[in-house]
Amino acid sequence: MKRCSLPGLLLVCLLTVVAAPRAAAQNFPAPDTSGGRYYQPIFAGTTVTPNIVYGNAPSFQGVSQPLLLDLYEPAGDTEVRRPLLIFAHQGGFLRGSRTDAYMVAICTRMARLGYVTASIEYRLGFPLTGLAQPADTPGVARAAIRATQDMRAAVRFFRADAAAARAYRIHPNYIVVGGSSAGAFAALAAGYLDKPGEVPAYVDLPSLGGLEGSGGNPGLSSAVAAVLNLSGATESPGIIEAGNAPLCSVHGTRDLTVPYLQGRVGSLLPPKYVFGSGRLHPRATTVGVRNTLRTLRGAGHIPFENNTAYADTTFWTLRDFLRPVLKLSGTVLAARPPASAAAVAQAYPLPAAAEVRLDLPPATWTTLGPADLCDATGRVLRRVLPTSATLRLPRAGLPAGVYFLRFNGQPAVRVVWL
Repeated sequence: MKRCSLPGLLLVCLLTVVAAPRAAAQNFPAPDTSGGRYYQPIFAGTTVTPNIVYGNAPSFQGVSQPLLLDLYEPAGDTEVRRPLLIFAHQGGFLRGSRTDAYMVAICTRMARLGYVTASIEYRLGFPLTGLAQPADTPGVARAAIRATQDMRAAVRFFRADAAAARAYRIHPNYIVVGGSSAGAFAALAAGYLDKPGEVPAYVDLPSLGGLEGSGGNPGLSSAVAAVLNLSGATESPGIIEAGNAPLCSVHGTRDLTVPYLQGRVGSLLPPKYVFGSGRLHPRATTVGVRNTLRTLRGAGHIPFENNTAYADTTFWTLRDFLRPVLKLSGTVLAARPPASAAAVAQAYPLPAAAEVRLDLPPATWTTLGPADLCDATGRVLRRVLPTSATLRLPRAGLPAGVYFLRFNGQPAVRVVWL
């Protein structure tokens, strides 16, 4: 089977990039990686500054909530501009803390290499009713968006400091986001979810404050230099696009909570269909995004949090992935052309069991031509030709999952089968 053409995919990307604030990379020298810095633990200890307020946003219950982080710096470091790693904890968007043992451990180990690291608190909570419903649960999806907004607020907080007070001596072109489990969901979205059309309509993104949220420092860029995904997933691999930041993932193949390949999240989380690291990295390779995947054969969910061997493997994987990133020029911060194009049609119902319906523009549907139904990797499964302004798309034996209907020159339409 053929794949959706690369020029078509690039055109979709250009037409649908959200007009979120994106600043050009500032003209500072790249970090100095000589003398073992960022590779060997050249610092004997770390200095921890707890309870830094990086923003403020409405909680799950609608109450104003301060957003806190703990900052880890190499003890005695005199470097003027240092790369920053922002980590978010696990907990299914219901629990967890910036002081969780693994967050403390990974922030400390990376800081001893010379990085500045931050462990952030983010807003938790979603409705605990209706968890048995077979569809994606709006509550947990909204919780994931809030966590993503908070991670972006943390990026903007440090970028604002780098442009003014410089209290933390951060290099604004080398801010990396990462997380474990739910925190990895947030990091992946912060790095790659950059168009409102990629968010399901049931989330009601405008009511949450859009992709960026209202956590503070509006107008500054939340773009990142790389994404660190530890046992995380996304709703669609398609959010990774050509020109995006590099991706590093660590994931166990027997993860029964967040699938390594694809499926519904398990444990106590609501049933939500997602794509894990084993699907994200083929997508990254296809679109030319630099990536590293460390597959932990036979390992379960977040094994690095309670197993020393897996913790070491994860640390070494992140270390080896990040050091070459520091030699890049920060081009991920290059300004992107604004656009406001919307998808040609909204598909419903989503998810569907047997048939999806699309209402096409009555005045222009005849000019759309055929559309390609693609899977999440971009492989064309079927070609569809509209014969009226109402397009009915039968499932025809397709497995459960997320698909995309692509009309030539138009943003893709998301389709989900139960």
